[in-house]
Amino acid sequence: ALFSAGYGNVGSSIYYALGIVALIALGATPIVLAIAGILFIFNALTYAEGTAMLPEAGGSSTFARHGFNNTTGFIAGWALMLSYIVTMAISAYTIPPYLSHFWPVLKEPFAGTILSMGIIIFLMVVNVLGIKESSRLNIVFIVLDIATQITLVILGIVLILAVNPSVLIQNMFGAGNWPSTENMIFGVAIAALCFTGVETVSQLAEETRQPEKRIPQSYILMIAAVLVLFAGISIVALSAMTPQVLGDPINGWARDPVAGIAANLPSTLLQNIFAPLVAVLAASILLTATNAGLMGISRLAFSMSSHRQLPQTLSRIHPRFRTPYIAIILFCIIAFLLLIPGFFSDEFFADLGALYVFGSLLSFGLAQAAILALRVKKPDLSRPFKLGWNVRIKGKELPLVTILGFVGTTTVWLVVIIAQEFSRQVGLSWMILGLIMYGIYRWRHRKSSAKAGDNADQAT
Repeated sequence: ALFSAGYGNVGSSIYYALGIVALIALGATPIVLAIAGILFIFNALTYAEGTAMLPEAGGSSTFARHGFNNTTGFIAGWALMLSYIVTMAISAYTIPPYLSHFWPVLKEPFAGTILSMGIIIFLMVVNVLGIKESSRLNIVFIVLDIATQITLVILGIVLILAVNPSVLIQNMFGAGNWPSTENMIFGVAIAALCFTGVETVSQLAEETRQPEKRIPQSYILMIAAVLVLFAGISIVALSAMTPQVLGDPINGWARDPVAGIAANLPSTLLQNIFAPLVAVLAASILLTATNAGLMGISRLAFSMSSHRQLPQTLSRIHPRFRTPYIAIILFCIIAFLLLIPGFFSDEFFADLGALYVFGSLLSFGLAQAAILALRVKKPDLSRPFKLGWNVRIKGKELPLVTILGFVGTTTVWLVVIIAQEFSRQVGLSWMILGLIMYGIYRWRHRKSSAKAGDNADQAT
């Protein structure tokens, strides 16, 4: 169940990340995804140690709070909230192109955006009412999804790549297909979209039996699945299509790249079988990912409010449905607003991806820094899953995996800030707004605490 929850987010990202990466990295897409996969391994293993050590909802916010202080915990959590909101928006926005197999009108920006907004509203109502997600149903969808993707990879290798291997070489390295150095580096940054499930597993730690054992197992399973499937799908996609077609958000397959693979299988029979199957599975997995983003926000808001990093209002529970309804409604409205540009153009799709990367990599970098800090400050803390390959600095053991992950994550985050104007403006504005709100909230809290102390002294 843990693996299915995490893979529901990671696996869903291939349904849109492949197209966004191809839009930027062109023929280097498989190489870019492989580099991002290495960073994914570093992140997943670091989170495995941190979550097994601190099995609390909050993920990177919890790590940063324990490793540093409340303010750093807030910064990590606020950045993570941004990534959750964008996960909701981008997952919902990707559903209509896949369903356009049945209803072609959904390919149109206006109709597709209306449906995406409707999905956000529907899930908002569902989560306010407190209808529980079925882990068994998630497992069924994940098993079908993995089986379908493996089948597509095998068919693509046997029927497309093996028949004419020179096509892949041409689509990767041919004239006009290899990206510039700047786009190659930026492509690695955007490929961090594939990290979406790392926090999902961590957020479920409090609801997991034997988290010290099952959390690391889930992360290791996710690593194996992501590396195999992402490599296979990207290679088959570039064997079936040119990178220009794969990464075209208007007339190509950027928003539904896996549907592009199904549509380009060299057999009408196979196309008729896999095109509707991919459409249904993609819509189901992406709906699950949208809902997982919303559930992650509600858990994170509740955790941060309980540690006085956010106003208590956001953790207020509905008297009847017992859900944090204010946080759910507020962040759904923000995700809803992020979809407005979709009425006018599909090209803002890449902007959404870059904005997700801004928030997620900032929270991941702080999480990795916090795990390193805890190795220094609290070396004797129980670590049921402890990373090996340690380097000793001033008598302290620091995991090499986390050090490399921190350096790589921070570097990629800086690349996004420098290269992508939309994510820089919106992301930094989001962080500044959050810090102002946090400062006011903490000031008012200290003031009210001091007043309560004075009243208590007078009463005594």
